[in-house]
Amino acid sequence: EVQLVESGGGLVQAGGSLRLSCSASGFTFDDYAIGWFRQAPGKEREGVSCISSSGGSTYYADSVKGRFTISRDNAKNTVYLQMNSLKPEDTAVYYCAASQAAEGTDGCSGSGGWYAYWGQGTQVTVSS
Repeated sequence: EVQLVESGGGLVQAGGSLRLSCSASGFTFDDYAIGWFRQAPGKEREGVSCISSSGGSTYYADSVKGRFTISRDNAKNTVYLQMNSLKPEDTAVYYCAASQAAEGTDGCSGSGGWYAYWGQGTQVTVSS
């Protein structure tokens, strides 16, 4: 059974940091790109960042560039999202998602439709 479990969310003051983790099981982690998405109340889901199966390719939304860093540890089947200089507008439920890379490719996408598996989400709240 494919499982993605997010952790690391919480309440933090503006300017603070959090590190989210996405722990995966039930599939060959090394073959999958992982994306992070967020959804705030009343807003559409937004692609935040993603990392290819090898870790060699990454993507960041303009809204988080320079503040968030994505990384992966394939030995631990885990992807991390380090979030620094947090702003109140970063408040949302954060989800990770997985998509198997096509053979011979090493990319990822900030579009949710590209991903087959999703976690349940973790709440991030940034107070002003």
